[in-house]
Amino acid sequence: MTNRPAPDPAKCPTRGPSDVPFILGLSVIGSVYVLLIVAMLVADVSFTSPKHFWQALQSREIRYSIKLSLLSCSLTTIFSLWVAVPIGYLMSRHEFRGKTLLDAILDIPIVLPPLVIGLSLLILFQTPVGRAIQKVIPITYEIPSVILAQFSVACAFAVRTLRATFEQINPRQEQVALTLGCRRSQAFWWVVFPEAKHGLITAATLAWARSLGEFGPILIFSGATRMRTEVLPTSVFLELSVGNIEAAVAVSMLMVMAAVFVLVVIRIFGWERPLGRPF
Repeated sequence: MTNRPAPDPAKCPTRGPSDVPFILGLSVIGSVYVLLIVAMLVADVSFTSPKHFWQALQSREIRYSIKLSLLSCSLTTIFSLWVAVPIGYLMSRHEFRGKTLLDAILDIPIVLPPLVIGLSLLILFQTPVGRAIQKVIPITYEIPSVILAQFSVACAFAVRTLRATFEQINPRQEQVALTLGCRRSQAFWWVVFPEAKHGLITAATLAWARSLGEFGPILIFSGATRMRTEVLPTSVFLELSVGNIEAAVAVSMLMVMAAVFVLVVIRIFGWERPLGRPF
C-alpha cells in the first residue's frame, strides 16, 4: 500500500461547533429538484380526474395505443436482451483491438438527440439496401418501424446494464468450470448466466421503460397516425394537438404509473447490484 502524507494541520482547523449549517445548505439546494418533481406529479393528478381518466380509456384510439405500446415494448425488450447479453459478456470478459471505439459506438444512441436517431433511421431505409428490405417487409411508417425506433435506443441501456452485471461476476467460478472440462458456452449458461439474473431483470425493466417513453424517433420514423403507429407518447402529442388536454394528461398518468412500477421493480431486484455490489 502507498503511504499517504498526513494531512496538513493548517488546512484542517479545529472542528466547529456544528455541521448543521453545512448539511442544511446541501438539503435546501437538493430539495429544489425534489420539490420540482413532486410539484409536477401533483399538478398532473390535480388537473385530471377519474372521470377524465375513464373517458380516455373509452377512446378507441387510446386503447389501440395502449395495446401497441405493450406489444412493441415487450418485443423491444426481448430483442434488446438478445443483443445485450452477448455484447455485455464479450465487452466484460475480453480485450481486443478497437474495444474503446466499439464502446463509444454503443453509447451513441444514449447521447444522440432522439430526433436525430429517427431521422437517421428514415434515411437508412431510403438507401438501396433499406429499399430492398422494405420490398420484403414494409417498415417505414408501419408497426415494425415503431419497434425498431424503440430498439435503437433501449438496447443501449440494456447493454450498459448487462456489461456492468457481467463485470461484477467473479470470473474465477467460470475458470473453475473450464478446468473441470466445460466448454466456454457451458460455463456461460451453467455458471455465469444464472448469476446475472438480477442484472437481466434490471436490463429488461430499463429497456421496457425506455421503450415506453420513446417519442422523437417514432415521430420521425413511424409518423403519428391514429390506429396505425400510435403509441402512448404519440397519443399525448395528438391529444395536445387538438386541444384535448384532459385526455393528454390522463394518458400521461398511465405512463407515470408505468414508471412507478418500473422503479419498484428496480428497487426490489436492486439497481445497485449490477453496478457495483455482488449478487
